[in-house]
Parts: sequence; structure tokens; C-alpha cells
Amino acid sequence: MVHPPPSSAAQFTQQFLSSVLSQRGPSSLPYSEDVKWLIRQHLLSLHETYPSLHPKTAIFTHNDGRSVNLLQSDGTVPMLYQNVTYNIPVVIWLMESYPRHPPIVFVNPTRDMIIKRQHAFVNPSGLVSIPYLQNWVYPSSNLVDLARNLSHYFGIDPPLYSRPNPNPNPSFSSSTGSNQSNPTASVRPAIPPRTYPPSPYGSGSGRIPPPSPSPAAEDPGEVYRRNAIEKLVQNVHNDVDELRKKREMEMEGMFAAQAVLRQRGDEISKGLREMQYEKEALEQQLQMVLMNTDVLEGWVRENEGKLGGNAANVNVDDAFVPSDSLSKQMLESTSSDLAIEDVIYAMDKAVQDGSIPFDLYLRNVRLLSREQFFHRATSSKVRHEQMKTQVTSMASRAPPYAV
Repeated sequence: MVHPPPSSAAQFTQQFLSSVLSQRGPSSLPYSEDVKWLIRQHLLSLHETYPSLHPKTAIFTHNDGRSVNLLQSDGTVPMLYQNVTYNIPVVIWLMESYPRHPPIVFVNPTRDMIIKRQHAFVNPSGLVSIPYLQNWVYPSSNLVDLARNLSHYFGIDPPLYSRPNPNPNPSFSSSTGSNQSNPTASVRPAIPPRTYPPSPYGSGSGRIPPPSPSPAAEDPGEVYRRNAIEKLVQNVHNDVDELRKKREMEMEGMFAAQAVLRQRGDEISKGLREMQYEKEALEQQLQMVLMNTDVLEGWVRENEGKLGGNAANVNVDDAFVPSDSLSKQMLESTSSDLAIEDVIYAMDKAVQDGSIPFDLYLRNVRLLSREQFFHRATSSKVRHEQMKTQVTSMASRAPPYAV
């Protein structure tokens, strides 16, 4: 085990930490380079606040058998119990992942001390588990606040008992340096000596803290009652936290479902408006279809009356009657033009097939083309006259301009 020189001067502690944290190679400590300065500051602050806690290096053995050289702070933590200050020996191990993860703390009982059974924060092997370690937050958590919390919880429920001593006047050394007799030696709870599993405090040859006193013994019934109350409060607190987390998760799920439902409601409202618009458009189209149906049915009834019930012998020329003389002339000219067009097309086919001689084809095409020209000229004139008549009719129906 490597440890600083036996001096209380802060300079030696600073030199020791600077030396061990600056080592490289196989002998270097297994801490990240980016946190070594913070580790040094934590240990220096702890030593300045609690001079009884000295930093050193020692071998720590993990549960899987691995051994690693780590920093530790070994010494005593003061606690106030029944208005008397006692020193509780502890070992604070800085694991490889420190300070991102909490250290491991053990109480280190001397030969005349035993660990209290069923302690709320210390198991039989000496491992300490207080709320500050469980709620460790990097980088705000530190060793000074950890030592203060250890002192507070140890003062509420001391973790160590004195072993039964044949000497009727055992003494404890308080932090004031005076010897005080055990005020509860005559009423010490009957706790038989018991062997606990050894704590992994390291196998090096570092400084061993001087024997420190344990708190006075208490009535087992009172201790059990206080521990039961604290355990019950802790369980209620844990149940409340768990219930709050569950309710928060349920509320988040409900909020998410509400957002989805609101989005779907907007989509449904949009689709409903579009369907309403489409319904109105279809209703307008239906009105137009009904109006056209009425017009066509009236036309059919009118023409059926003209036929006199004899629909089989319908004369096509009599089915459609022009409304005026210009329309009649336009109908005749257009029909003659189209008829001549059909005759010329038939003669083209006939001459290609050799059905008629070519000179006959040319003579007939010349005559038909001259006649078609006159029909088309007549149609053009009639169309012009119809346009003039339509314009005159529109002008006569237009309202007069206001003067």
C-alpha cells in the first residue's frame, strides 16, 4: 500500500495526490484523465474539512476476484450522539468510475467494536448505503457532503456497539480528547458476539486509524421501534415516488393520446366539410339534370303528338323543321355540299379501282366542284345574314343606357 508521509500538513497531501494521479504506465491509477483533477480537489477538500480522513492508495478486490489499485480516504467521521461527539472509523473507496458514480463506503470497526444488527444503512459486512450515495449526481455530488451525511445518519442511528468487556469501567475517547465512562454499561443490550463477513478494506500496509469509541448502547426495543418507523417512512416514500412516476407516465400517455385524437378530430372535420361541399355540388348537378330531363320529356311529348302514334314510319325530313327561311336555306346548302362531297369521294374510289375511265372522272368532278362552290358561297352568305340578325335581336333586347 502506498500512502503519503505521516504529516498533517496540507502540502504533503497535495504532493502525494499530485504524484499518484500523475503516474503513467502500468502503475497508473485507473481513473479517466479528464476527471483526475476533480478527484484531487475532492480529496483535498475532504481532508481540509475532516483532517481525520487521510487519502491513500490500496488494493481493492472486486466480487469477481479482480484486484485493482485505487484511492481511498481512511479515517474517522465524527458523529453527535446524546450530546457527545464520537468518531466512527470508515473507509471511502473511490472506484474506477468515480466521480461519475458514487464511492463505496465501509465502516471499519476496531477489535472492541461490532456492527449493529439490522441497521437501516449498514449491512453486517460494514457496507454503508445512505440516500446520498443512492442519489449521487455527477458533478454536483462530492466527498465533503458525503461525510456530512454519514455523520448525520450515524448520529441518528449509531452503526457500532462496544463488545462486552470484563473491565467494569470501559471508556470512550470523544473528539474533545477526554475519557468518559460508558453510561450504559449496566444496561447494555444482550447481543451475543457474532462473526461477520470481512469487509474488503484492502490488504496494504497503510495507516491504521487509532481505536475510536462506539456510541453508548441503547434499549433494543427503542432501537427496533425507531428503525421500524424509519423503514416504514422510507417504504412509504418509495411507494409515493413509484406511484408518482406511474401517474406521470400515465398522464404523458393520456396527453399523447389526446394530441392524436385532436389531430384525428381535425382531419374528420376537414373531411366532413369537403363532403358537405361535394354534396352541395351534386345537388346543383341534380337540379340541372332534372331541368334538362323536363325539357327533353316536353320535346318528346310534343314530337310524339306530331307523329300520331306511328313512330315506325317517321320521315326524317319532316322530323326537323327549320325555324325560318334563312335556316331552311342554310340546311339545304349544307346538305347539298355534304352530298357532293360524298359523291366526289365515291368517284375517287371508283377511278382507283378502274370502275370508270379517267376522262369521265375529270368531267364529273369539274361539274360537281362548280356546284359545290355555289352551295358553299350560299352558306357563307346565309351565315353572315344570320349573324346580323342575331346581333340586331340582342341589341333590341338590351336595356337602354341611362343618361
